[in-house]
Amino acid sequence: MANPLEKQMIAEFNVPVEMRDGIVLRANIYRPYGDGTWPVLLTRTPYGKDNVPYIFNDIPRAVKTGYVVIIQDTRGRFASEGDWDPILSANKETSDSQDTINWAAKLPYSNGQVGMFGISYYAFTQWAGMIQNPTFLKAAAPALSWSDPFDGLMYRGGAFELGLLSYWQLGMYLDTLSRLYPDEQERAIASKQLISDIDQLKTEIKGLPLKNFALFARNKVAPSILELFERGMDQDYVDALSLKGKYDKFIVPTLNIAGWYDIFLQGTIENFLQMRNKGGSPEARQSKLVIGPWQHLDHSHQAGEINFGLAAHSAFVDLVGLQLRWFDHFLKGRDTGIISEAPIKLFVMGENIWRDEYEWPLARTKFIPYYLHSQGHANTLQGDGVLSTISPDQEEPDHYTYDPLNPVITKGGAIMMPPDFNSGAFDQREIESRDDVLVYTTPVLEEDVEVTGPIKVKLWASSSALDTDFVARLVNVHPDGYAQNITDGIIRARFRNAAKGEAPSLIEPGKTYLYEIDLWSTSNLFKQGHRIRLDITSSNFPRWDRNSNTGRNFGEDQAKDVVVARQTIFHDAEHPSSIILPIIPRS
Repeated sequence: MANPLEKQMIAEFNVPVEMRDGIVLRANIYRPYGDGTWPVLLTRTPYGKDNVPYIFNDIPRAVKTGYVVIIQDTRGRFASEGDWDPILSANKETSDSQDTINWAAKLPYSNGQVGMFGISYYAFTQWAGMIQNPTFLKAAAPALSWSDPFDGLMYRGGAFELGLLSYWQLGMYLDTLSRLYPDEQERAIASKQLISDIDQLKTEIKGLPLKNFALFARNKVAPSILELFERGMDQDYVDALSLKGKYDKFIVPTLNIAGWYDIFLQGTIENFLQMRNKGGSPEARQSKLVIGPWQHLDHSHQAGEINFGLAAHSAFVDLVGLQLRWFDHFLKGRDTGIISEAPIKLFVMGENIWRDEYEWPLARTKFIPYYLHSQGHANTLQGDGVLSTISPDQEEPDHYTYDPLNPVITKGGAIMMPPDFNSGAFDQREIESRDDVLVYTTPVLEEDVEVTGPIKVKLWASSSALDTDFVARLVNVHPDGYAQNITDGIIRARFRNAAKGEAPSLIEPGKTYLYEIDLWSTSNLFKQGHRIRLDITSSNFPRWDRNSNTGRNFGEDQAKDVVVARQTIFHDAEHPSSIILPIIPRS
C-alpha cells in the first residue's frame, strides 16, 4: 500500500489569519495528503510568500517527510493587510508571530508542535516569535540573522550601512507602490520615478548632502530610516530589532546558519554564543551553528570570483536535510543524532573542508599579533609595508590623504548591494594601487597558516580632521599576486569608544588615538607560498557612507563642506599597530 505522504501535496493559498488587532495576514499552506495531524514548519516573510524561501528551499521534501509548511506575508506586505516599516513595525512582528504560531498550532491537521525557519528578515520574525515563548513553538532555525542593528544592519563601527539600506529599500518599494498609489495614473508616475532612481543610483549615491539622497528623501517605504539621520545610533529607537541583552528570555533551541561572506555573519555567531551561554532553558543551550563560505543570497560553492569546491555548496552538505533533522528531534521526538554532534560545523576556506568544532573561539587558538612595519612609504602595492610577528622598534609612520570626494570604491566583501556591486571574494589589487591605501604584507609563507576565529585590528593613528574613518581589510595573497579579500571592518573616529559604552566624541586634530577595528570573524587557510596582507584606508564606498571629516551632524554636509584629511598611521615601540590573528596550530 502506497504511503499517503508520497501520493500528493495539498496546497492552500491566501489563507487568512486574523491578528489580535483585527488586521488580516495571509499565508500559503502546504500539507500532506490524507487525514492525520502533523507538526508545522512556519516562516514569515516581507518578500512575498509565493517565492521559494532561501536556505530551506525544498517544501515538497518537508511535506513528504510529514510536515505542514506555512509561508506567511508579514503585516503590510503583499497579500497581508496593514502597514509595514522596518523599524516602526518591529514591535508588531512580536505579536504577529505569536498570534500566527498559536493559530498554526490549532489547525485541524496540526499536532500542536511548531518550528520556524528562514533567513534574514525571516530569521528576525523567528526571534520576534521566540521572545514571548509561545507554548507551541518548539524549535527554530534562524539563518543569516543580525543580533545588534548597529553592527551590520544599519551601522557598522559607527558608519552608516549605505549600500545595504539603499538596496534593501529598492527591493521593498515594488510591492509598496500599489498600496501607496491606488490610482493607476499616480502609480505609473511613481513607477517611472522609481525606475529613474534605480538607473541613477550609481550617480545619485555620490551626491551630498546624504540626507537628500533620493532613496531616503523621497522614501515612502521606510520613513523611519530617515530618522536615523537625526537619532544616530540610538539603541532605544531600534530596541525592537535588537537581541542584545535578551537571550535569557529565549527558551527555544536554535539552529543558527551563517556565511563567511554574509552581511550578518557576526550577528549570527553572537546569537549562537549567547544562546549557548545564556539561553533561558536547557534546550536553548543546545543551540548549534553552521558556517559556510556563503553570501547573503547565494549559498553555493562560489563566492565572488572564488570557487571553494562542490563540498562548499549548501546542497552538498544537505542543509535542508540538516534542518529537517533538527526539527525531527524537537518536533517529532526522534533521535536523529543531531544533539550529540559537535555544536559547530564550519567550512575552512583555502583548505576547502568542513570541520566540527566545540567552542568559539576554538580552545586551541593562539591569538598572535602581526605588526605593521615600513620606512614610512607603505602606500600602494609598490610600497615598503611589511606585516610580521616581530614587534616594531623605531619606525617612521605612514601617511596618506583621504578625500571624501574621491573615496575607495567597494569591491566585494560581506555586502548586499545593487547589481553593480557584487559580494564575495574579488581581486583587490586595483584598490591597493591607490595612494590612499596602505599595504602591509608578510613574506611568502613557508608553511600553511590557519586563521579561524574573531579578528581585530589595533591601529594607532592621528588625523588632521575633527572626525574621520579608518577601514582595515585582511587579504589572502595568492602566489600569482591575486589579492583575495577575506574580511574587513570600519571604525568612525567619534565612535571609537562606543564598545565601552561611552558617548560619541570628536577627536583632537593631530592627536594620536588607539582605534580598535572589528573585522568580525573568518576561517581561512593561508597556504604555503601565499602571503597574509592587511590594507588600511579611510573609505569603502558606497558600502559605508563617506565621512566628510567635518565633525558635523550625520548627513548634513554638502560637497562644498567636506574636508580633506591627512591621516597618519603609527607603528613603533610606543604605538605597535597590529592585526590580532586567531592562529590554529596545524600539528
